[in-house]
Amino acid sequence: MSLSGRVALVTGASQGIGRTCALRLAKDGATIAVAARNQEKLNELAAEITAAGGKAAAFALDVGDEDQVKSSVKAIIAQFGKIEILVNNAGITRDQLIMRMKRADWDAVLQTNLTSAYLVTQQVITSMLRQKWGRIINITSVFGQMGQAGQANYAASKAGLIGLTMAIAREVGSRNITCNAIAPGFIETAMTAALSDEFKQTAIKQIPLGRVGTPDDVASAVGFLASDDASYITGHVLSVNGGMLMG
Repeated sequence: MSLSGRVALVTGASQGIGRTCALRLAKDGATIAVAARNQEKLNELAAEITAAGGKAAAFALDVGDEDQVKSSVKAIIAQFGKIEILVNNAGITRDQLIMRMKRADWDAVLQTNLTSAYLVTQQVITSMLRQKWGRIINITSVFGQMGQAGQANYAASKAGLIGLTMAIAREVGSRNITCNAIAPGFIETAMTAALSDEFKQTAIKQIPLGRVGTPDDVASAVGFLASDDASYITGHVLSVNGGMLMG
């Protein structure tokens, strides 16, 4: 699944799933633009990729800021000439029961998790159209498919990302551009590390494979969907959840 010669942009790349996806795509041969708000962590990631023989550059970016998105994408294309693979991974949580959820927390989650994917995709799509080849991969969630108490904003944003994925797939499929989503289940990241052991044990009981997932499990799916091996797959939601949700 060589990606030699391809240029990929990964958002939310400073840690967790995004960081591991960037490393995987670099291992497969792609040149990587890593983007997130934490410049220091991005620099460390870009240095790690370079030290391993790859090519990468770091771009500080708040994906919810339209002006920053436009300037960052312009800078990436100026440096690398194109963007052919986009992984919309940036995401946050602001958990609370719906009766207590503040409008600001609703807006923040929708802006970062959903609106950002629209903003970044809109800026990147022209480059893909010029290349007549593209891979757009949106990282959604099992909770966008089944809901989760206390996460109305997060679940809504991730469900919206699935709809966005299918709409884009229909719009650009004739130009040899695919758009797919990956729906991780319970993945061991900094975001889930703060959860109680009791909650984790309860979650594991709902997973037929009997374990939580790892960022590598998600990154492997990203590597596949970004490759030519997945050239006839579009508008699909690939579940990486250990069987937590079936059907």
